[in-house]
Amino acid sequence: MQSSVFKYVWLFLFDQQYFWIIASLVVLGDAILTQLIMRFVPYTEIDWETYMVHIDLYLKGERDYVNITGPTGPLVYPAGHVHIHRLLHLITDAGRNVARAQQIYGGLYVLSITLVCAIYKKAKVPNWTLLLLPLSKRLHSIFVLRLFNDCWSLIFVQAAILAFQSAWDDVGILLFSLALSVKMSAILYLPGLLVILFKRHGLFATIRHMLVLACTQTLLARSFLISNAKSYLQNAFDLSRVFLYKWTVNWRFVDERTFLSPAWAKGLLLGHVTVLIAFGLFRWCRGDGGVARVLQRGFRRPGLPAGLAPVDPDYVATVLVTSNLIGIIFARSLHYQFYSWYSQQLPLLTQRTRFPFIMQMALIGAIEYAWNVYPSTPFSSGLLLAANLVTLLGVWFGYPEGKMFSRRSNSNRSQVSQKKVSQKE
Repeated sequence: MQSSVFKYVWLFLFDQQYFWIIASLVVLGDAILTQLIMRFVPYTEIDWETYMVHIDLYLKGERDYVNITGPTGPLVYPAGHVHIHRLLHLITDAGRNVARAQQIYGGLYVLSITLVCAIYKKAKVPNWTLLLLPLSKRLHSIFVLRLFNDCWSLIFVQAAILAFQSAWDDVGILLFSLALSVKMSAILYLPGLLVILFKRHGLFATIRHMLVLACTQTLLARSFLISNAKSYLQNAFDLSRVFLYKWTVNWRFVDERTFLSPAWAKGLLLGHVTVLIAFGLFRWCRGDGGVARVLQRGFRRPGLPAGLAPVDPDYVATVLVTSNLIGIIFARSLHYQFYSWYSQQLPLLTQRTRFPFIMQMALIGAIEYAWNVYPSTPFSSGLLLAANLVTLLGVWFGYPEGKMFSRRSNSNRSQVSQKKVSQKE
């Protein structure tokens, strides 16, 4: 009897045949948990009121970003944010019906969990990792107790990843553009996405996808660009924005003077670019004979795919979330809502390391702990940086192109060895 129970538990936790049974239970359980959180935990006003004030000004005809401001600051998000919150403004009685807004964000959270399950299924992540998804206290808070716009960008990013995994790249680039139109943070995925598109389609198609991205941004922002293009671009896509030291989660162990200095920002940018180049040179193109051969093929025959190895769903998910993690590590400042950028990706990232189970859980737990310390401390910031770096190093020495690539490589080596043995005989 006990062996039979153990057998079924093992099957549910590890057999992909039962993946959607576990996923359905996780989604249902988390939906109930989310409703309980909204029922018993008080809502905290942070940016929702400001979003609605911005929309009030927009509805009165203001299109110059310089003149659109609210209680916590000016409008600093791209046009997609405005269009989404214009609809929310209508549905929630100009933002006054917060309970209705919470229900919308609750539905958004459940959709997010569902999309993550679909991404994990395509990447062949073990069933048991789904049990980790509902455990983040901070993520629930970001969605239903704070109503941050990061949630909308996250949904579009997740849908885009799923589309790219399915090789629906035209759909994926539109969804990715929508994510970028809500919050500029989605740009952290772009380096990994360029690698995927270049390998899968070649130079010309990659350029076409980037043009679609640019055209989508232009169409969404048309009215703002006509009014004052410089104001829109400077506010919505301000890469030099300086954040307040008091809100930083990741660099509390650095003194404020250093944190605000241009030299610190340039150093982080240099680190970001260097690590991305390292992954591009030594990790993301190994199955294609190296980055030099990929570039050579891509420029010699720009109308054809530049890669040789399959760009499978596991590769797509692994490269994109790694690209995102690199950007997060070198971000000039992380605020508490930014945890949504990668919280649900941590089980996948740790699965792409060779670390034992205990260490994987310790990394996820350390990162979750650090994001729940308020206000942040030098210790919590140092712990966050260390855990993020160890996770990235684990991917570097683990499965940076996904576990499917590793299995194919091992299979190919085995076949070569067998051929050599048979030839000797």
